[in-house]
This record gives sequence, structure tokens and C-alpha cells, in this order.
Amino acid sequence: MSANTYWFLGLSLISVIILIVMLVKKDKTTIFLMLMTMTQIAYLIETVIYIFLDAYRYYPKIISSDAFYDSNMGALTSNMFIVPTLATVIGAFRLRWRWILVFIALLAVVEWLFLNAHVYTHNWWKTGYTSTGLLVYFPISLIVYRRLLRPASGWLHHLLLFLSVAPIMGTLHIIPIMLFLNRSYHPGWFAEPGRETTAFSAIYYVASTLCLIGILMLKWRRTWPKYALLAAFYSGVTVVLQWTGLLSIHTWWDPIYFTLFPLGAYFVASRMSKRLKQGSPHASGRKKSLPGS
Repeated sequence: MSANTYWFLGLSLISVIILIVMLVKKDKTTIFLMLMTMTQIAYLIETVIYIFLDAYRYYPKIISSDAFYDSNMGALTSNMFIVPTLATVIGAFRLRWRWILVFIALLAVVEWLFLNAHVYTHNWWKTGYTSTGLLVYFPISLIVYRRLLRPASGWLHHLLLFLSVAPIMGTLHIIPIMLFLNRSYHPGWFAEPGRETTAFSAIYYVASTLCLIGILMLKWRRTWPKYALLAAFYSGVTVVLQWTGLLSIHTWWDPIYFTLFPLGAYFVASRMSKRLKQGSPHASGRKKSLPGS
């Protein structure tokens, strides 16, 4: 294992420990929804800045087959672990500006250390941009957590459901591609194959999540027709993408996986939807458990 890898593993381990503490002290479902929502917000931001605008690169030296996929593993440490985790801490414990500034300063120090250890580089990005973005991102967590405690309906319910489900869809989409090279996309956007596949995957998972939520919202009495429709839809998408030349499949199991994992995501999404409609069962006691509300 490369020395670079330990930097990212250490940061991920710290995030996991913090999450475990929160899951013990707070309502587990609310924390999970909160973490997923803040992860998706980070994913959307990084899709623009990191993937399309090539602001920076990571070098965890975990994946040797493709340099951009290796960089993605480093990006996941930031966008799936440490940044959403700290945002969840801020929201769940209703921390105010003093703590927000402390967390931003800590992340600035971490970024400086990673730069000096040469496990992360800026192309045109600056650490000050990160800190400025976090001044907006972290306070959003306070709004999100308060909203997750109350029942949601209409467009707000759909928005929160999308933000909760999309990171599951996105992560399950890209991780096998990076690790097993089971498929590649060819939209013709970039010279690097890994970057091109990652960029198209980012568009794909957002669109497929919207379709999943649309099917979930259908007012059908029985559930199994929805699963059948999902399976047919995602199988059809794979066929169409292959036919247009946008998709190349490199393993026998790829079409099966990309048909089945959205069904699992749908099962989770249906339960998320019910929880969002009902609100938190602990909401009535939140003023006592969350001082400063």
C-alpha cells in the first residue's frame, strides 16, 4: 500500500468514527438522510468543479488502471466522507458560526497538508475557494436538518427524496466501473477515457434517479409492476446506449448489475419517501435535545 493511500484512509476513518458517534447520539434515520442529502449537494458541486472544470486532482494511488479513476477515489474521501460528515455534525448538533469557522479552518489545514504531501494538486483552484464555498455549504446543513425533522410534501418532498437517493445511485454506478472496468462511456467530451466515463456517469445517475423517483410517485396499488417497469427501463437504457455507441460493455455481468441495483435503490427510496412524509418520530422532543433551536 502506497504512503499516499494512508492519508486518504486516515481521513475516511476519522469520518466513520464521527458518524458512529452521531448514530449513537441521534436518530439514525435522520442522520442517514442528512448525510445522503449533504453528500449529493457535494456531488453536484464537484461534478461541475472537479469533473468538468478540472479544478484539481487527487493521487491516493489506490487504482492503477486509470489515473482519473484513482483521482475519483480521492474525491470520494472528500465528498462522500469528511465534508458531508462535518456538515451533518453541524446540522445535527445545531452548531453556530464559531464551530463552522473552526471546521473550515481545519479543512483548510488538511488541504494544505495534502498539497504539501503531494497527494493532491490544484490545477487552477485555490484553498481560499474551498473555504469560501464551505461558508455557504455548511450553513445549509442547519436548514436541511431542521427540515428533515418535519413532514415534507409536494415539491419539497420530491427534492429531499432526490437528494437522499441520488448519492446511492451515483456511488453504486461509478464504483464498479472504477474498480472492475466493466463499462465505459464515449460522449466525446474529453481526451482522458476515465474522465469521459466519469463525466457521463454523473449525468446518467442524476437522470436515472429522477426516473426512479418518477416511477415511485406513480399511484399504483401494487408494487411489483413498478419493479418490472424499472427493470425494463434500465435494461432498455443499456441497449439504447450501446446501440448509439455511447456505451461499451466489457464484462458479462454488467447489464445484470445495472438492471438490478436500481431495484435495490428503489426499495430504499420507498422507505425514505415514507419517512420524509411522516417526519422524525423524535421531532417533538427536539427542543430539549437540541438546545438553541
